[in-house]
Amino acid sequence: MLAAAGRAQSPGELFASGNTAYRDGKFKEAAAAYEAILRNGLASAEVYYNLGNVYYRQGMVGKSILAFERAAARDPGNDDIVFNLQLARLRTVDRIESVPEVFLLSWLRSITTIMPLASTRNLFLIFWGITFVSLAIVFVVRSSVVLRYGRASFLAGMLFALLFGALFGAQAALFQEHDMAIVTSSTVTVKSSPDPGSVDAFVVHEGLKVRMSDGVADWAKITLADGKVG
Repeated sequence: MLAAAGRAQSPGELFASGNTAYRDGKFKEAAAAYEAILRNGLASAEVYYNLGNVYYRQGMVGKSILAFERAAARDPGNDDIVFNLQLARLRTVDRIESVPEVFLLSWLRSITTIMPLASTRNLFLIFWGITFVSLAIVFVVRSSVVLRYGRASFLAGMLFALLFGALFGAQAALFQEHDMAIVTSSTVTVKSSPDPGSVDAFVVHEGLKVRMSDGVADWAKITLADGKVG
């Protein structure tokens, strides 16, 4: 009944009904509303953030971390998202020390949190537009004063377009990191090879972030933050 009603509702109505259900303590109904929005392809930081809160209140640590991670990818500078993600991580069992990251990559990750991906894209398009308009003015207008300002705006527009273009590219590259995954099962025994009869390598628990690679049938090779492989 709820799913049928959800399909008939607009995304805005679904979001509002999800918020109402959350305030009333009806967390399963709230989750269903937010999930319906995502199924319609309307992913946003707000929807993932609210969904993460709903999962967290239900004790679904792995799913809450996954939702908060996706929210943070869309709005990396949002303090509420970062705080709730850190709060959810405190409920995980595994405590793994990360291998130190290369400085350049660490620096690139830090600057991508300056603003949301959509804002970076919009600023890039704005300054790219200013660049082209200024270039047109330089070629069309003959006034020396206008030419002076036209050249200045062209150079400034080009500079900022390149800056925000590079930032947008870096953010988009990190946003498309499909090889990262969050464990959503309470406990997973990792094998040493893609064979049920192989030796147990180690055990991971709900909420842990891993890197996946080299999939074979229903198996995937994973690497932990400390370098362990299974």
